Amino acid sequence: MYYVYLIRSDAHAAQRYVGFTTDLKKRLAAHNAGKSLHTAKYRPWSLVSYHAFADKRRAQEFEHYLKSGSGKAFANKRFW
Repeated sequence: MYYVYLIRSDAHAAQRYVGFTTDLKKRLAAHNAGKSLHTAKYRPWSLVSYHAFADKRRAQEFEHYLKSGSGKAFANKRFW
């Protein structure tokens, strides 16, 4: 499975991150361990939601959409 996930910083509630992975638990642990340059300074992180896909391309397209202007508006209304 391929996962698109949304996480929020516990220490800085305004900080949000959207990502893509095949191992959700391992990836969240990596964010909380400071192994991602973009998220290290806002640790710890909590999972807000995730969406599973059988098709890698569709998962990547959904992640790309959530990072676009209309996708951010959609996520703000539905997930955050």
